[in-house]
Amino acid sequence: MWKEENNTLYRSFTFVDFSEAFAFMVRVALLAEQHNHHPTWNNTWNKVGIWLSTHDAGNTITEKDRKLARDIDNLLPPSSSAQ
Repeated sequence: MWKEENNTLYRSFTFVDFSEAFAFMVRVALLAEQHNHHPTWNNTWNKVGIWLSTHDAGNTITEKDRKLARDIDNLLPPSSSAQ
């Protein structure tokens, strides 16, 4: 679930291992390129944290962020181990 926090949309994802987390990051990177909207994120072993905000709008949350968040969620299959 995405949370509004410090003028960003934030969500953390937990995977089974580093390989699954990194594969997810690759999919998100390709999606971000399609959107021409790039996240701030981090990765530690099986965890990925993503923060979305629109820099052109003064680092606030816009529909651009909400759309990318929805599309990121759609990368996860319903039976995914990611939380």
